[in-house]
Amino acid sequence: MTPESLARIEIDSRLEKAGWIVQDLKRLDLSAGLGVAVREYPTDTGPADYVLFVARNAVGVIEAKRDSAGENLTATEVQTERYASARLKWRKGDAPLRFLFEATGQIIRFTDGADPAPRSREVFHFFKPETLATWLVQPDTLRARLAGQMPALPSENLRDCQIGAVTGLEKSLARGKPRALVHMATGAGKTFTAITSVYRLLKFGGARRILFLVDTRNLGKQAHQEFMAYTPPDDARKFTELYNVQRLASPSIDPHSQVCISTIQRMYSILSGEPIDESAEDVSLNEVQQTAKQEKLVRYNPAVPVETFDFIIIDECHRSIYNLWKQVLDYFDASLIGLTATPDKRTFGFFNENIVAEYTYEQPVADGANVGYDVYTIETEITQKGAALKAREWVDHRDRQTRKRRWAQTEDDTAYTGKELDRSVVNPSQIRKVIQAMKTAVETQIFPTRKETPKTLIFAKTDSHADDIINIVREVYDQGNAFCKKVTYRAEEDADSLLASFRNDYNPRIAVTVDMIATGTDVKPLEVLLFMRDVRSRGYYEQMKGRGVRSLDGDGLKRVSNSADGAKTRFVLIDAVGVEKSLKTESRPLEKKPGLPLKDLLQGVAMGSRDDDTVLSLANRLVRLAKQLDPKAQARIEQASGGIPVGELGKRLIAALDPDAVVQAALATARAAGITRSEDTLLPAEIEAARAQRVAAACAPFDKPELRDEIENARREREQLIDHINTDQVVFSGFAEQAEEEAKAVIQGFTDYIQQHKDEIAALDFFYQQPYQRRALSFEMIEELHAHLARPPLMLTTERLWSAYARVHASQVKGLNSKRQFTDLVSLLRFALGLDGELKPFADEVDKRFQAWIFRHNARRATAFTPEQTEWLRLMKDHIASACAIHRDDFDYAELADKGGLQKAWGLFGKELDTLMDEMNMELVA
Repeated sequence: MTPESLARIEIDSRLEKAGWIVQDLKRLDLSAGLGVAVREYPTDTGPADYVLFVARNAVGVIEAKRDSAGENLTATEVQTERYASARLKWRKGDAPLRFLFEATGQIIRFTDGADPAPRSREVFHFFKPETLATWLVQPDTLRARLAGQMPALPSENLRDCQIGAVTGLEKSLARGKPRALVHMATGAGKTFTAITSVYRLLKFGGARRILFLVDTRNLGKQAHQEFMAYTPPDDARKFTELYNVQRLASPSIDPHSQVCISTIQRMYSILSGEPIDESAEDVSLNEVQQTAKQEKLVRYNPAVPVETFDFIIIDECHRSIYNLWKQVLDYFDASLIGLTATPDKRTFGFFNENIVAEYTYEQPVADGANVGYDVYTIETEITQKGAALKAREWVDHRDRQTRKRRWAQTEDDTAYTGKELDRSVVNPSQIRKVIQAMKTAVETQIFPTRKETPKTLIFAKTDSHADDIINIVREVYDQGNAFCKKVTYRAEEDADSLLASFRNDYNPRIAVTVDMIATGTDVKPLEVLLFMRDVRSRGYYEQMKGRGVRSLDGDGLKRVSNSADGAKTRFVLIDAVGVEKSLKTESRPLEKKPGLPLKDLLQGVAMGSRDDDTVLSLANRLVRLAKQLDPKAQARIEQASGGIPVGELGKRLIAALDPDAVVQAALATARAAGITRSEDTLLPAEIEAARAQRVAAACAPFDKPELRDEIENARREREQLIDHINTDQVVFSGFAEQAEEEAKAVIQGFTDYIQQHKDEIAALDFFYQQPYQRRALSFEMIEELHAHLARPPLMLTTERLWSAYARVHASQVKGLNSKRQFTDLVSLLRFALGLDGELKPFADEVDKRFQAWIFRHNARRATAFTPEQTEWLRLMKDHIASACAIHRDDFDYAELADKGGLQKAWGLFGKELDTLMDEMNMELVA
C-alpha cells in the first residue's frame, strides 16, 4: 500500500470519528447524514481529494498528503485554495468554499476563509459537522468579532495595570495571536482581570465556551467563588446569573455551560475516559516528580471535540503545563491565555513571548552608510553561543519529516551550537527574535515611510525550517496565509506562478525559499533579503545577494509597493547568522552531567550492568524507538545487530526477565545436571544463574560498538528537539557602527602581524625589501602567508580582510562585489604597507600595469608586437593575475595549452620569451 493510501485511511478514520460520513463519488448520498465527506469530487481544475458537505451544501475541501509531506504542508495551501475556488461539478454558484483543510495521516491544518486575514493553523482533529453548520449561520467568525466588535473598556473599578492587561489581551486576540501572557504581580487582581476578559469575550466576542484551567482543586474553588462574586460594569446581575459556570467534578461537560473551571488532571480524565480521584487534584503537578511511564497520550474523544472551547485561560501557567499534561492544551483548538505572577523562561517561551500587558520590541540602532546595498546585522545570543537543555526537561520532539510532535523528557543534557539550530534543535524564540527585529528595523529604520512591508525574501536552511519561519512571520506581522509563502521547486504548488505573484502582485509580501536560488531568477521589487542560513560558498552567496540588485523605476516599484517614494535605489541585506563573516563562532560544549540517557544505558549493558531497572529501561527505549524510526534507520540497525530488528532487541530484553521463563530455565538446567527440582525447591542461586544466563544472551548484541552507535545515531537523526525553554535575546541589531570597530581591530591585527613577521615569511620579506631587492613573487609565497594568516588566533582570510578595509576605508576600496581571488592578498599587502593608495583587486592592478608595460615596449621596439603576439601576452598576463607569476611549465595549463602551449609561444617570441616572462613577473607584480 502506498504512503498516500495509508494517509487516506487515517484521514477517513479521523473524519468518521468526528461524525462525518465518508463516501466515494459513485456512492454519493448526501441524505446519509448532516456531514458528508466525498472523495475525489470533480472540479474544473481536477478532482479534489475530499469535498465536505453540510446539510447537502458544499462547504469545505480537504487536500490530503502522505505523512512525509508534513514538513511541506503549508506549501499545499495553494492547492487547497485552488480547489476551494474551483467550480464543482453539479454545484450551483461559484462562491469559494469556506473551510480549508490540509491533512496527512499525522497532522491537520485548517483555514477559515471567512476570517479577516485567513491564516492556517494546526488542529488536533477535524471539526464536527455540527460545528461547521453553526459557524455557517453566524454573521461573523469569532476572529472577525474580536477584530471589529469589541467596545471600549469601561475603566471604573479597574486599576491601570488591569486596564492595560485587558486591552492588551484584546488587541492580541484581534490580531489572531494564538497565545498571550498576562504578567501581573501577586495582589494585582489577576483573576478579576481574567473574569473581566471572560465576560467581554462571551458578551461582545460571541465566544461559545471558555475553559478556566487551574493548578489544584482548591484554586478551582477560589476561582468559582470569584466568578460568583463578579458584577460586570454594564449589568447589575452577577456573572453566574448571566452565564452558566461549571466547576468540573464529573466525567462530562455540561453542554449548556459557558465557563468551565477545571484542573488539567480532570480535563485529561474527561478526554481519556479514565476515572480520577478528587484527591489527585489537591497537589500541584509541579511539585510531583514524574517519569516517562506516566506520559499522558491524548486521543480524540467525540464527546469532547477539539472545538469545545474557544479560549483556555491558564491560571499560574508556569506550573503543570510544561510537564506530561501539555497534550491537553494541544488537543483543543483554542487561544491560550496565561496568567502568572512569577514567569520564567519556560513561560515566555510557551506563550511565544507575547506579553500583552507590556509587549515591547528591541529598538535598532541608527541607519548606516547608503551604498548599492546596505548590510543590516541581527545578532542574537543563541545564534552566537547556542544554548543547552538539561536532562529530563519536558519539550516537544518533532519528527523531521512528518512534523508530528511528541511531548517527552530529554534523555540527557543537550548542548547545541548556533550551527545546529533548525537541524537537531529548533528554538522558536530564536526565529521569533530575528523576525521581530527585522520587522522593527524595516518599519523604523530601513524603510520608515513605507505603509506596506517591502518585498522580502528569507533564505531558510531546510523545508521544515522554512515552515517554522512562515508560521512565525505570519504571527509576528499579524497577517494571513497570503502574506507569506514558501517559494521552492520542492513544493507541490506551481513555483513559477507563485514567483510571478511575488514579483508582480501585492501578495505575498514575504517569500521564504530553500532552493529557488538555483534558478537565477530576479525579483525586481525585492528590497529586503534576510539570511537565516549560512552560506559557505562565496559564489553561491553572491548569487543569493544578486536577487536584490536589479533596479526598478518608480512606476514599477509602486505597482507592488504603493507607498514607495520613487525608484528603487537600494536593497538591504539583513544578516541574522553571520553570513557576512568568513568564520563563525561556535559555542563551547557544556560539561555533561550523569543521568540515564540511551547511550549510557547501552554502554552500561555492554559493561555488565544487568539490573532489572537498566535492562527494562533499555528495553522500553528500544521498543519505543522502533515505532519512531523510518525503514532505512531500522534496516541499518538490523544489519548492525546481525539481523535482529530494533523492536525485537527490546522484546528479548523484556522476555529475558520474565519470572516464569526464568524459573523454567532454572528447572531445565537442573534436569540437565541430573538434579531433581521443583518450582518450590529451586535455590535462589539457581534462579539467579538462570536469570543471568537469559539476560546475558539478550544483551549479547550490545557488545558490538557498531550496534550501539547505530542505535544512538538513529535516535538523534530522526527527531528535532523543540527548545521552548531557552528564550533568545537580540544582542545587536543595526548598521555597521559596531562592525566598523571590529573591522578596525581586524586591520590592526593584520598590520601588526606583517610588521612582526616580516623577516620570517617570504612574501612579507619580498615587499619589505622593495625596491632594494627585486626578485619574483611566487604563488607558493602567497600561499604560505595565507596559511599563516588563516590560523588561530588571527583567522584572517582574504574575504574578511577585504570586507574590513571596505568598512573602514570605503572610498579607497574597489571591487567589493568582485569574487575574491587568492592573489588579492598581494593587493592587501601593498595597501597595508602604503605602497598603493587604493585597494583594488589584484587582477585590476595587473591589468593596469600590463597596459603601461606593453606601451613602453612598443615605444622602444622597432616594430610593435603583432596582434597575435599581443593576444598571447594577454593570456600570460591573465595567468599572472591568478598565480603571481608565469614560467615555462605553466604553459601546460588548459587556458595556455589550448592555444598551442609552449611550442606556439616559442614560435611567436623565440628566445625573447624567457626575457619577456621575467619582465612581466617583475613589472606586473612588484
